[in-house]
Amino acid sequence: MGGTTRCRDVLPSQFAGCTDLNSTRFLQRMIHAEKPDLIVFSGDNIFGSSTRDAAESLFGAFRPAMVAKLPWAAILGNHDQESTMTRAELMAFISLMDYSLSRIDGFGNYNLTVHGAAGSPLVNSSLLNLYLLDSGDRAVVGGRRTYGWIKESQLHWLRAVSEELQGSSPVPAPALAFFHIPIPEVRELWFRKILGQYQEAVACSSVNSGVLKTLASMGDVKAVFAGHDHLNDFCGEIGGVMLCYGGGFGYHGYGKAGWPRRARMIQSELRKDGGGSWAGVGRIRTWKRLDDEALTKIEELVIWESPTRKRSRDALLPPRGPPRRTV
Repeated sequence: MGGTTRCRDVLPSQFAGCTDLNSTRFLQRMIHAEKPDLIVFSGDNIFGSSTRDAAESLFGAFRPAMVAKLPWAAILGNHDQESTMTRAELMAFISLMDYSLSRIDGFGNYNLTVHGAAGSPLVNSSLLNLYLLDSGDRAVVGGRRTYGWIKESQLHWLRAVSEELQGSSPVPAPALAFFHIPIPEVRELWFRKILGQYQEAVACSSVNSGVLKTLASMGDVKAVFAGHDHLNDFCGEIGGVMLCYGGGFGYHGYGKAGWPRRARMIQSELRKDGGGSWAGVGRIRTWKRLDDEALTKIEELVIWESPTRKRSRDALLPPRGPPRRTV
């Protein structure tokens, strides 16, 4: 870990001196450039099988956020528990770390609420809801190993939380969902309009538990953000929900030589009502930054607008070119 773990899948010219500390420096640069209000770590925060001490590695992964005194939240991937802590122990530990907003509701399932502007009538109301879900690690189905999935009990919890939040908000509040392992429907985006790169097969569970159907029926979730497949960083829409990858961030995990590590930013913007007071969320945008010399900003996309500001997304999602597969 840290300075003793060499980078994977970088150019020969980058290999000398490249260690997992490059991941730390990338996060520090992102914090300095974007000055975020919240950081979400989307799983595989540590590579458990090569980690002798999970607690020490967690501190290494999250330290830049804690040093910057920034609120942060984390969910688990399929590798976090492969070291010295179970998934339950990991989430309990993470929830107690400085500036962590992570909570425990069935290991990694919890929600966060973003309230209105200070001094506005909506200061005590949630204007943006964040749902963070544990998509599991591995399972055996019909005698075959597959990746984990979001269970019906989790979807029941999610529907109940969404219903409560929507019923208590004086204005319609959009929501975003975060989980590590993508849902099977993401594979359909190979044949649809996307923005970004689709460079590897979607590694999802063989079980379709109805996550997308649940999200669409709830009505508040406008976008889902997943990790897991490091060489995919695209966004595309299915069933009224935008499905997005973050792209590979860390240098300890696999990547693609010559394809810079990257991070996804999400920005929500408040709108004003007819009287000029701050009201609900008017627009949600996303973009990525590359870990290159200029911290290049790429592929900005409006993923949702309130009805008062809505524009056609088709103008923002160019058609895909010829299918590309990378072996």
